[in-house]
Amino acid sequence: MRAARAADVAIKVFSHYYRLLESGQQGTIREDDIEPVGELPHLENLDTDTDSMRAALAETVVIKLNGGLGTGMGVTGPKSALPVKDGLSFLDIIARQILSTRKTYGVELPLVLMNSFRTKEESLAVLSEYSDLPVDGLPLDFLQNMEPKLLEDDRTPAEWPADPELAWCPPGHGDLFTALVASGTLDALREKGFRHAFISNSDNLGATPDGRIAAWMAEHDVPFGMEVCRRTRSDRKGGHVAVRKSDGRLILRDSAQVHPDDTKFFQDVTRHKTFNTNNLWIDLDRLAELMDGHDGILGLPIIVNHKTLDPADPDSPKVIQLETGMGTAIETFEGSQAVVVDRSRFKPVKTTNDLLVLRSDVYELDEAGDLTTTHEGDEPYVDLDPEYFKILADFEARFEAGPPSLVRADRLEVRGDVAFGKDVVVVGDVEVEAPAGERKVIADGTELRG
Repeated sequence: MRAARAADVAIKVFSHYYRLLESGQQGTIREDDIEPVGELPHLENLDTDTDSMRAALAETVVIKLNGGLGTGMGVTGPKSALPVKDGLSFLDIIARQILSTRKTYGVELPLVLMNSFRTKEESLAVLSEYSDLPVDGLPLDFLQNMEPKLLEDDRTPAEWPADPELAWCPPGHGDLFTALVASGTLDALREKGFRHAFISNSDNLGATPDGRIAAWMAEHDVPFGMEVCRRTRSDRKGGHVAVRKSDGRLILRDSAQVHPDDTKFFQDVTRHKTFNTNNLWIDLDRLAELMDGHDGILGLPIIVNHKTLDPADPDSPKVIQLETGMGTAIETFEGSQAVVVDRSRFKPVKTTNDLLVLRSDVYELDEAGDLTTTHEGDEPYVDLDPEYFKILADFEARFEAGPPSLVRADRLEVRGDVAFGKDVVVVGDVEVEAPAGERKVIADGTELRG
């Protein structure tokens, strides 16, 4: 890491987690050590006014986690640069959301990306189209840190001469706090008078800077706020919040931290009722105090990920990636809170299934960059055959004339090689299957009714 010119604080953090790994820690959180969360405040019930929201947003910066590539969809560049709605990328829409909020409240509201070296150049090129976006004295981005992958058999740094970059990995999005310090961004923000940061994933277009939460944070002196949603059956594998019995603090338990014997409890959505959206609000002064007081090591729970060195080659050496989750910092800040929000603030795009829903008429994009919907109830469930639709190029070739109408759909399941014509309409619960070895073409103007 020193040879690669990693920051001293990043080396300290990696060393800390390496020692935890050596001591046998796997980061599991047992069900017997936690209890379900009680009632939480709901965003709709937060009592605030326009002046309070304006004052709070004037001290807020928006940070987007933007280190992810679209590799899961066969794309090599930043996922956030993909066209997602009306020809606009995630970054285009985010920029519009920021500029609109600035205009509404008359505040600076800086946007800062946490990039990886693979996303930096292309992402900043997209944002360069918005000349009003940069704020004087602040960077538009900072870089996440990198650490070596460890060979599983002897825990030494992996090497891969065929592609040396594959021997390195990001330390999970918990690295945000370390990278803020290492890059000097935390100091720069505080020197400019910014008190709070609203942090979210760049692929979640529902994560707009909400003045009500900003005002709630400021009024109640909340050091760390997490937006959570009610869990449904489809969320049973998502990380949930709970209360640690030993000290009564809120904690986050992700799937990687679940002991095999506790899986049934983890997936019980009637027991653990809320999940982490990864929309977080943080008091920057309190973060600086914690980082200074712990020599740059927040002490987030370790996450031990077992993978292959080359993700595309299952026969490549088995490796360990030491990671931390950003949301697990909820247990580190004394007085942390969680607030329940509607699903409208959680619209991540992880697969082409998600992308189809977002591109369809289920959502409309207004001039402010906000997504609205006339679809009744939960958004339609889409399940496209991964053999033909997982890779973006294959997906787009089968929706060459545009996505079907899904605003009256409940479910669309596609099996086999199916191509959709122009102005196809899906109503209700629909399954489409192509004959084995053949392509099925849905003709222009077809209405598929369940």
